Parts: sequence; C-alpha cells; structure tokens
Amino acid sequence: MRKLFLIVFTFLKAVLFAQDGNPPFYNDIQKFKQQDSLNSPAKKSILFIGSSSFTKWTDVKGYFPGYPILNRGFGGSTLSDLIRYVDDIVVPYKPKQVVIYCGENDIASSDTITAETVAQRFVTLFETIRKVYPKVQVDFISMKPSPSRERFLPKLQSANQQIKDYIATQKRAAYIDVYPYMMHEDGHPRKALFVEDMLHMNKSGYAIWQYAILPYLKK
Repeated sequence: MRKLFLIVFTFLKAVLFAQDGNPPFYNDIQKFKQQDSLNSPAKKSILFIGSSSFTKWTDVKGYFPGYPILNRGFGGSTLSDLIRYVDDIVVPYKPKQVVIYCGENDIASSDTITAETVAQRFVTLFETIRKVYPKVQVDFISMKPSPSRERFLPKLQSANQQIKDYIATQKRAAYIDVYPYMMHEDGHPRKALFVEDMLHMNKSGYAIWQYAILPYLKK
C-alpha cells in the first residue's frame, strides 16, 4: 500500500508541476526577486549572469575586492534561458557592466545543437541587452574546457571563436579568454582545476578566472 501511495503521489506531483505552466528556472528567478525585495542591490553594479560556474562562485566578491559584483547566475541555464529572463536578471539592476558565462549547457544538451546555433543565441542575448542599455559594457567569458565534456570541445571551440569574432565587431564589448589557461599542452583539460564531477571548478580554477577577468572589470 505504501509503495502504491508513493507512486500515486509522484504521479500527481508531476501532473501538478506540468499544469503549473511556469518556464524552466522560474523558481530561481523568484528567489532573486525575493532577495532584492529584502535587500535592494545597488545600481551601477558589475552584473554576472550565466550558468552554474557563476552560481557556485558564491564567494566571487572576495576575488574582486573593491568591485561592486552582483551575481545572478542560475545553475543549468542556457543562453536561451538568459534571453528569456533578461527583463528579470538584467534590466532592473541598471548595471554599468554585464559579464556573461553561458553556452556550455547549450552544447551539451543535444548533439543536434551546432556551434552556429550557440553563437547566434549569444548574438541574440547581446543585442537584447544592447536595446535596453546601449552604452553598457558587455563581456563574454569563453566557454571552459570541462573534462566531463571533452567530446564536445571541437564544437565548443568553434562556438567560442564565432562569439569572439562577433564581439570584435562591437563597441564596449570584450571576449575574456579563459580557455587556454585551463588546457594542458597535450590538448587535454587540466583536471586539477575541477571538483570531482569534472564539470565545476575548484578554487584553483576560479583563481584562473580571477586572473583573466580582473583586467576587464570597470571601477
């Protein structure tokens, strides 16, 4: 009987969730709004948006003392998710700079997702932000070479290059390249920079990001 109850409960929970109609990561966005209602973030911040590499960088402010960092990364997100939530995670904050890390999850989500698709999603995100804040600095951190996703590296490198080429045509934009610092000379990712899952970084990995990002941050 207990087993039957658990099966029915799980089924009903799934049905109710499906009927809820909320898009992916809706709850993450609501948590940000709740945080903002309790402690309104300062305007003119350096806004970090993106996926779990930002979400898990919980002590990011300690890496950049003196810089007004506001972290609005949410784990598992793709560039499409960032586009969907621009009005929630970018527009309200009136940032002086936006730093983006995203795209890895796009590539890993399906073998049918091409490098061109990922690069175009970035362009859409960039242009969406530009329409609201035409003079704000917008920077992109290159997608990192995660050991657990090594089979995707050729596609990832191609997408990185296309995004880099696009950014080179834009004003008040920069491509922050962390990729070469995270690779061995033999062409494989440096596993020592990652935690056990070989996807997320440890402090050594974030120290590399600190080194690469710092020169681009606006005082």
